[in-house]
Amino acid sequence: MKIVKVSEVKPEERMTPLFTGPTFSQPLITTQMSKQFIINQVNFARSVVNKLHSHTSEQVLIVTKGRGIVATETEQVKVGPGTVIIFAAGEKHWHGAQKGFTFSHITVTNQDSKTTQYEH
Repeated sequence: MKIVKVSEVKPEERMTPLFTGPTFSQPLITTQMSKQFIINQVNFARSVVNKLHSHTSEQVLIVTKGRGIVATETEQVKVGPGTVIIFAAGEKHWHGAQKGFTFSHITVTNQDSKTTQYEH
């Protein structure tokens, strides 16, 4: 058994082309800990979202703080703490903080999942 406390995992700033601004990631379950999953807490700065992308496996988001948006090519939904979202493998989507707010969620993806970014 392995136990991880989110409060004890140091946030690491991530600035990648996938995001419109700074995010902070807390790696909760890594490839050294699990043979199947990668689990991260992702904290979006105020108004930051990611760009349209997809994954080769399903992705689960568990909203933990703030006000966010999750979207596909045809739908946008405002979400808050306690909301769980699942995107199908290959489904184009984006997610992040509502304008003027911060947002945090836990992501669950398969280790072998690849991300394709559609917007640059």
